[in-house]
Amino acid sequence: MNFQKVRLGAGLYFVATPIGAARDITLRALDVLASADVIAAEDTRSLRRLMEIHGVPLEGRRILAYHDHSGAGARGKILDSLQDGKSVAYASEAGMPMIADPGYDLGRQAAEAGHTVTCAPGPSAALMALTLAGLPTDAFFFAGFLPNAKGARRSRIEALRDVPGTLVFYESPKRVAACLSDLADVLGGNRQAAMCRELTKKFEEVRRGSLEELATDLQGQTVKGEIVLLVDRGHSETVNESDIEEALTRALETHSVRDAADLVSEMYKLPRRPIYQKALKLGKG
Repeated sequence: MNFQKVRLGAGLYFVATPIGAARDITLRALDVLASADVIAAEDTRSLRRLMEIHGVPLEGRRILAYHDHSGAGARGKILDSLQDGKSVAYASEAGMPMIADPGYDLGRQAAEAGHTVTCAPGPSAALMALTLAGLPTDAFFFAGFLPNAKGARRSRIEALRDVPGTLVFYESPKRVAACLSDLADVLGGNRQAAMCRELTKKFEEVRRGSLEELATDLQGQTVKGEIVLLVDRGHSETVNESDIEEALTRALETHSVRDAADLVSEMYKLPRRPIYQKALKLGKG
């Protein structure tokens, strides 16, 4: 047996589950599943199967369903159990709870009611993809799933253009080609990126290249499995002072100092104030 029955204090225990390989579950997660008074899950069948693989018995316990469509009623049952002094384990279907998975409202309301809330951490597709992508990991932004509709998707991408870190998205295999095409159009085809597919599974794959290259590669291809897309941050090109002065001089021929500064600061994606000060000097000259 890989698990131990332990005494759990009253409280909510989030449990991370494998994103593919069943043996990626932690021993502590098995202990919590074996010992909790109440078990809840995003997908009851997948959790039951996982417990069977590792020989963790239910011992008469039911697995309560709690997912995005459960609503306040199912959440209320779990909160009632906490109020009764019971230990409750909650597992998402794959990965860490609340990372593009249910659990936020449950955790927030449990904490607001004064209950202990903790976690048996484990696998995360986003973090594994960051490890494999070959892109900077000093700063990153997890954006979850982008909108389905093209216009809304492009607007959301535009809003993320200047985030100073690697962008991380989850995407459907049916939409990944269109998503990469939009990313290339909005962010620029030269941005480096990676597509990580079926992580920890038999057909694990990591494709690296520019957004344009990845978008082109996927045209007409059928892609299957769970996908994480990663995009490098934007890198500003070095701008010479002479280029800025030349642009300002041309702009001042037909625009006011204020408008010329606005145009040039937007053109080079530079702070407006120093551009405005330079425009004032040139305008007086």
